[in-house]
Amino acid sequence: MKPVQSRGISFLLVTAVYLLATAVGILFFGKLPFDFWLNLLLADITATVFTFLFSLIFRNASVYDPYWSVQPLVILGGLALFRGANLLGGLLIAVVFLWGIRLTANWAYTFHGLSHQDWRYTMLREKTGPFYPVINFVGIHMVPTLIVYGCTLPAAWAIEYGVEFSPISLIGVVLSLLAVILQGSADIQMHHFRKQKTGGFIRTGLWKYSRHPNYLGEILMWWGVGVAVVCAAPELWLLLIGAVCNTVLFFAVSIPMADGRQSRKEGFARYRAETRMLLPIPKRHR
Repeated sequence: MKPVQSRGISFLLVTAVYLLATAVGILFFGKLPFDFWLNLLLADITATVFTFLFSLIFRNASVYDPYWSVQPLVILGGLALFRGANLLGGLLIAVVFLWGIRLTANWAYTFHGLSHQDWRYTMLREKTGPFYPVINFVGIHMVPTLIVYGCTLPAAWAIEYGVEFSPISLIGVVLSLLAVILQGSADIQMHHFRKQKTGGFIRTGLWKYSRHPNYLGEILMWWGVGVAVVCAAPELWLLLIGAVCNTVLFFAVSIPMADGRQSRKEGFARYRAETRMLLPIPKRHR
């Protein structure tokens, strides 16, 4: 299929794909006879495969891009609708929806249409050649789905099984809320910088102190969700695996790829030496 040039039509097509993927996932979840977590996992994988097929049809792996932020909204929103939610579940739903709506809106704002593909996917296609279809399915689609599933599972578990609120759970909820603010502020600052078209490196706002404050926000977001649930029910500590895997993904893949692209610019060595990778706090200069 030839790339769709119109941004408006592209947006409608992607929206239709996600509505259908949601319907497919919900249908599978309702029919599967296994434990809750496995039913949810298999339904999530099925919806991802459905989305992947359309990325092949449109010849653009960026069809998957909004899945990262839409997936938790569908999971938690569906559970809340059919299961209800107590105080802890309600707080987690609120903070995840705030995160997801903002991140999806950010995707929509930067979405150029199906004629444009994320530079990382294009780079992977060029580097992996005949192996790209496997990389596309496993690395671009399935691994992120599994990681976000793991990140969302603590909140989903809390809703499904009615985990009772504990005052110390507010530590996690507040951490997630601050992460959403951090990530949103970093994205707004980046959009403003790009509009100026000055090139070089952004050295204002949060980006003055951190090369990746948006990634820091994403990492802290899911640690907050996991901590909120584990504080209420310490025996569920294994549910923190999702936050651990998410952190590893950013340190092992996302940050090296972003830094690798930035390294092509003149002055990157100095910029890297003067600016922390994640924590937005000043470095001491001797």
